[in-house]
Amino acid sequence: MEFDGQVWREYGTPLVPATGEGILTGETLAVKDLYAVAGFPLGAGVPDYLGPPQPAHATVVSRLLAAGAEITGIAHTDEFAYSITGGNGRYGMPVNPAAPQRIPGGSSSGSAVAVASGAVTVGLGTDTAGSIRVPAAYQGLWGIRTTHGSLPVTGIVPLAESFDTVGWLTRDAATLRAVAECLLPAAQSTGATVIVDPDLCAVADTDLATATLAAAKCWDAEPADLALDLESCFTAFRTVQAFEAWTNHGPWITAHPGALEPEVAQRFQFAATITPDQALAARQVLAQTATTLHAMLADRVLVLPSTATPPPPRTALLTALESGRTRTLHLTCLAAIAGAPAISIPQAPIHGLPHGICLIGAPGTDRALIDTAIRLRSAS
Repeated sequence: MEFDGQVWREYGTPLVPATGEGILTGETLAVKDLYAVAGFPLGAGVPDYLGPPQPAHATVVSRLLAAGAEITGIAHTDEFAYSITGGNGRYGMPVNPAAPQRIPGGSSSGSAVAVASGAVTVGLGTDTAGSIRVPAAYQGLWGIRTTHGSLPVTGIVPLAESFDTVGWLTRDAATLRAVAECLLPAAQSTGATVIVDPDLCAVADTDLATATLAAAKCWDAEPADLALDLESCFTAFRTVQAFEAWTNHGPWITAHPGALEPEVAQRFQFAATITPDQALAARQVLAQTATTLHAMLADRVLVLPSTATPPPPRTALLTALESGRTRTLHLTCLAAIAGAPAISIPQAPIHGLPHGICLIGAPGTDRALIDTAIRLRSAS
């Protein structure tokens, strides 16, 4: 494969060989440029942020290498992972192999494109607000956001610690499961009841909502009414995310004016305005919402659209992108608020465009949720 500078920051054949043998022997990795890879600098999608070579691998990277995987390259991300578009102002926007005229989705865009193009078998990413699930849906991939705190984030550049979690993307369910067997505890019971909230599905475009409800019916999902105030949930989520993002990166951004492109720079400008009192009030809303979601997810799996829209055109204006992004975040923030695992399952294209259906399970049920996803997918 030729080096694609819109996908890769570093590339090799391999870049880093496996350190052991195991369940992932023969698998190849694209590592999102938030994870420390020994011998290479961390960039977080920002050229000016590049520093000295990292002395050690991120913990998750070490585990994958020990299980037999090798690293093909370090893949680009949206700047500081504070976007779900998949573009990068300095490195460019990688081409979505499943829909070349459409955006790839982010912020794990480089990892996702590397998988969708066939360059690697596993794309290692992170998910704070949907950064695994959105590119998975936009590129027809399997993608999992793991339970918050279930895997160490040592050696990973943070965005918002209350929501940041490890995730990965694959072209098939078997590979998704193999990575889970390497990283996560054994599966619990897979006997969870499947539920669907039509009002939640209605946040998405009609075609996506209809496809989700049709799949839910095929899966014998029971109707549910979550009775959530999605706008309040999203507002509280966005407030805490922004407060933590500015706490983490505000001093560096202030010291490096002009280092960020407009889309992400504007997001950080908003983040700088959040006060500690506003963040505290938002955390209280999130705690109440999490309690509601945990009760709802006990012995249940929630079905919903992975995104609110199909992948937008690459030429879409920022204002148009923001409208769809906001609706998508109304859906994706729920798993983040609950700290719950979520899987995007690839579906047959609609009007030629890929999309995904998401399953959210109770925290700690990651591998059981994968088993459920595989069972439901085969029943479609």
